[in-house]
Amino acid sequence: MSSEPFGLVVCGMIDEIRRAYEKWGRQAVDLDLSEEAPDTAAAYQTTLAAPCSVTGPGTFFGQATRTLTFLPAEEPGWWFERSDLPESLPIRVSVHNVWTTARNIVLRSGSPHNYMRMVEHIIALRPGLQIDNLVIRADSGDPPLFDEGSIDLVRALETAGTRPLERPAEWMTVAEPITLGGRNGSFLTLLPGTAPTLQVDCATDFPNAIGRQRLRFTLNRGIFRRGAHARTNASAGMKLYCATIGKLFADIRNLGYTDKNILIAGKRRYLN
Repeated sequence: MSSEPFGLVVCGMIDEIRRAYEKWGRQAVDLDLSEEAPDTAAAYQTTLAAPCSVTGPGTFFGQATRTLTFLPAEEPGWWFERSDLPESLPIRVSVHNVWTTARNIVLRSGSPHNYMRMVEHIIALRPGLQIDNLVIRADSGDPPLFDEGSIDLVRALETAGTRPLERPAEWMTVAEPITLGGRNGSFLTLLPGTAPTLQVDCATDFPNAIGRQRLRFTLNRGIFRRGAHARTNASAGMKLYCATIGKLFADIRNLGYTDKNILIAGKRRYLN
């Protein structure tokens, strides 16, 4: 076991992580919600009480309308089904099915055509709303966008409600502290827990309107619902690129992002 406060490094350079960790430790906390109580841990696994759907413009094909349908499931875990690929097997939400994380998390099972893009904000609903087993039926590999972040997804699942299954709930944690280091001083440390809760201490240090921020919280449904309103951030430089040179490339030209569903961070202020 490592004697460093960030534990065992499984990715990245130790010296870079040590400097980033020290910088993070010196940064003041702007908002501390860590004393809020977590939700009561369920004794049994849950699924939806009824199906529900959400519809919006495509993330990567903004001129198209995309729909996600959430369905109750007895089978353990979360699964994506592509209704436009009826002969393909469901895609289980698992680290083993991660295809790429280059720009967003893409899951794939079997054929390269059987994929689901930008699943991170969808998968976050699992711990945020304590839903263990679910099937998500999609009409393409391109998820819909919404003007208020992910709150449309939260509202749909809250309206559907949940029901317990006969299978006991299971919880796990890491055996020791582990850290992954990334670019530009980024890192992620996972610490062992003693209860079925998630506590987060997150900081940013960006050279634009986002700036330096640090937030602590203990996950519960109220905090998750508050965070679900958050929109994707993009820099003013990226907006300029997408509106000019990016138009030459189909993957940029067809994006469904607008001034309503993302926040444009300028050097000193948000542009929208």
